[in-house]
Amino acid sequence: MKIPSNHSLCPVLLCLGFICLTMSVQNSIRVERNQSMHLEGEKQAHHRPKRGWVWNQFFVLEEHIGPEAQYVGKLHSNADKGDGSVKYILSGEGAGSIFVIDDSTGDIHATKSLDREQRIHYILHAQALDRKTNKPLEPESEFIIKVQDINDNAPTFLEGPYSASVPEMSEVGTSVLQITATDADDPTYGNSARVVYSILQGQPYFSVDPNTGIIRTALPNMDREAKEQYSVVIQAKDMAGQIGGLSGSTTINITLTDANDNPPRFPQKNYQLYVPESATVGTAVGKIKATDPDIGVNADMKYSIIDGDGLGIFTISTDKDTREGVIILKKPLNYEKKKVFTVKIEGENTHIDPRFWNLGPFKDAANLKIIVGDVDEPPVFSVPFYIMDVYENTKLGTVVGAVTAQDPDNTKNLVRYFMEHNEEAESYFNIEANSGVIRTMQQLDRELTPWHNITVIASELDNPSQLTQVPVAIQVLDVNDNMPELSEDYDTILCENAKPGQVIQTVRAVDKDDFANGPRFYFSFVEGFPPNPNFTLRDNEDSTASIMIRQRKFSRHLQEVYQLPVVVSDSGTPILSSTGTLTIRVCACGRNGKVRTCSAEAYLSAAGLSTGALIAILLCIVILLGAAEQSDVGSEEDEEIMYGLKSQFPNSPSLHIT
Repeated sequence: MKIPSNHSLCPVLLCLGFICLTMSVQNSIRVERNQSMHLEGEKQAHHRPKRGWVWNQFFVLEEHIGPEAQYVGKLHSNADKGDGSVKYILSGEGAGSIFVIDDSTGDIHATKSLDREQRIHYILHAQALDRKTNKPLEPESEFIIKVQDINDNAPTFLEGPYSASVPEMSEVGTSVLQITATDADDPTYGNSARVVYSILQGQPYFSVDPNTGIIRTALPNMDREAKEQYSVVIQAKDMAGQIGGLSGSTTINITLTDANDNPPRFPQKNYQLYVPESATVGTAVGKIKATDPDIGVNADMKYSIIDGDGLGIFTISTDKDTREGVIILKKPLNYEKKKVFTVKIEGENTHIDPRFWNLGPFKDAANLKIIVGDVDEPPVFSVPFYIMDVYENTKLGTVVGAVTAQDPDNTKNLVRYFMEHNEEAESYFNIEANSGVIRTMQQLDRELTPWHNITVIASELDNPSQLTQVPVAIQVLDVNDNMPELSEDYDTILCENAKPGQVIQTVRAVDKDDFANGPRFYFSFVEGFPPNPNFTLRDNEDSTASIMIRQRKFSRHLQEVYQLPVVVSDSGTPILSSTGTLTIRVCACGRNGKVRTCSAEAYLSAAGLSTGALIAILLCIVILLGAAEQSDVGSEEDEEIMYGLKSQFPNSPSLHIT
């Protein structure tokens, strides 16, 4: 018999006595029932002689612990006259091992203790034989032996221990969990498997429904922040909870889950923060934190600056991981201008549970005093960059300009100036250490370098490591120190048949000086000489001039080349001028103005050919002229070409004039 070891001895003995009494009564009932059946069988034998078995369904109590085999029942055949001539044979499930039969009387006994929870019945077959002939007296018959239940199994919780959760501040009676105990005893027989539940541990916080096993909250307003974990022990007892019933228990670990029933709170109402004036804009300069006993999203909050004279100087962000307010510098600080700021910071929950609005606003505020710390700052220049100018060609030591820097600290340390090392810049300029005055070291040439870029450094006299640099751009201003010139060496072709007033060349001028000292340009012939009888000049008033013919006719035989001096003047102060010479070559031209015969230089100029190309052309012409000369064929044009070539190459043996 399976009895849990945790039960006391008295209930066990009481249970055993009850079982023994029950077995005795049942056996008596079975004997009377079998005898009655036997008599009825004899009466019926007169009417149905072919049916001689007398038997019924048998029962055997489980967990039999007596010293003798347990009597099950009796089989009897009408053919049995009690003289021992009938032999009973038992076969089937458990026959011979569990169940034995007295082959003379038909009495059946169970030799072993049975467990209904392992097997509830056995199917056996009985046969009556003539002991002498061993022939069946009755047809073989089947019968069932059922194992009758006793309360030998305690209720068990198959899934324990259990874990469950319920929101804090839940109403009384809120369902937490339903648990179920199972009892292996027969639920259809007595109260052996009828279970009731009770709570052994966990009161007064929780209760259990005795019939359903549903666990519920029993106290109002259970606060997770006060106690989060509860261990509840539930007992299940069979026999409907009566004395002598068996029981089992299990543990339920119940956790109160968080609800947002607590607003954030700053531990202090007033805080103080030190920030050096050298702090970089955009960086974090401090942190502040409000506490919230809730957890998870219920403790999430956001911070904001809602008031104070530092509202535009500082801002605050929320670190979601640490739930801290990070104070960030928004604008530069200056100790000399403002030494203290105050801000009012608010921390507010981001997830509000409407059930707890009555607890008040889920936010809190604190005052923060920010003290600006004085830092030894480097000198500060009056402007972020300097642009200066100086005329070119000025004498050494000319003042270009001055830079100014001051120590922004209250100490107002003296400042010294020097130039960043640059060989080229140092060759042109120097700076006075005390005054910051920049002077020239040599004459400047705008046409060579129109701009000079230098870097000036200011440092504190008492702390040279505190220094600042500033860029200085120096523009070299122009003076009229370059004469204008003709834009090129003009080599002009003049046809012999050119007409008076005809423009044979347009000239232009250039000047290295800038626009103020250059154009507009003026053109003229050299003064002090009589007017040129061959050419005249017209100033076009657009920095160009036109060269025109004065006489009616030119002859290359009389003069092949003319040199024409032209004076060009600029508009600067003082006015500068120079004289350029035009080379004018006289050539024979057709009526359409196309050059027919000219000097080699003129051909070169007119055709735009190189000297090598011109020599090759001339050699071809010489060959052709030689062939024409042998055939006595010629023309005036040929003579002109030959004349030009001969004059150009007087020592050539292949050229001659006819």
